[in-house]
Amino acid sequence: MEELLAEFVGVLLGDGSIGIYGCRARGRLKKHYRVKITLNSEDDKDYADYLVDLIRRVFAINPIIRKRPGERALDIFIFNRSVVRRLLRMGLKRAPKWNRASVPKKFLVHRLASHVLRGYLDTDGCITIANNNGIRYPRIEMKISPYQMQGQLVSALKSLGFEPRVYAIGRGKVRVVLPGMKNLEKWHRNIGFSNKKNSMRAESFMSRRKIAGGGLPTQTRIAGSNF
Repeated sequence: MEELLAEFVGVLLGDGSIGIYGCRARGRLKKHYRVKITLNSEDDKDYADYLVDLIRRVFAINPIIRKRPGERALDIFIFNRSVVRRLLRMGLKRAPKWNRASVPKKFLVHRLASHVLRGYLDTDGCITIANNNGIRYPRIEMKISPYQMQGQLVSALKSLGFEPRVYAIGRGKVRVVLPGMKNLEKWHRNIGFSNKKNSMRAESFMSRRKIAGGGLPTQTRIAGSNF
């Protein structure tokens, strides 16, 4: 169960948020406890079902799914004070995550870090095809907002045997890149995907043995980065 909780932590750090809000009901001001995960309503349909089941298994509650009218987005909600308090006690931060987000220390151990990374990539990362002077190769990418989480996720990747490349993309954000077929195969083997969109894309790339690993297109790498 700890592995599933670690994956859920990665999901929240990716496209999730935790909030406690004041709301008025029957003339009284009450606290409103909420966890929200936002997904693409078309590309992530299967993944939404997976997360609903994960939440049921980890927290023994039924989340609420709402499609946003006129948008390609859906939200998974947990309205539960005990769940919110549990997540905050673990070390997760309330919204906004910008300049505040960090991975709770207990999930940085080798056994759980891979599950955090899986949840993060499945919500806030992607697998793309890069073209470098005619050489095409797969590339795993994750964008990470500023604060402690950047270094934590990069260190977690290194502890799992990856050599991530980190690039500044403005406003303190970075793009973490794992280029080439070997990295894709290692991720598939050691971390895996729960989002069907990503697993199908990875398997499609790996089945094309003509795609070779290689260098990166020119980007602005962080000068003097400690990552």
